[in-house]
Amino acid sequence: METLLYLMPIALLLGGLGLAAFVWALRSGQYEDLDGAAERVLLDD
Repeated sequence: METLLYLMPIALLLGGLGLAAFVWALRSGQYEDLDGAAERVLLDD
């Protein structure tokens, strides 16, 4: 039971870091053009 006092804050901290990284990726435009890279592979320059 005592280990939960250590594990719960660590889990919440890691979850918050993951959420912050996801929000950062959304705001910086990482998910704007999902099909562009896939289509560029097929184009022959």
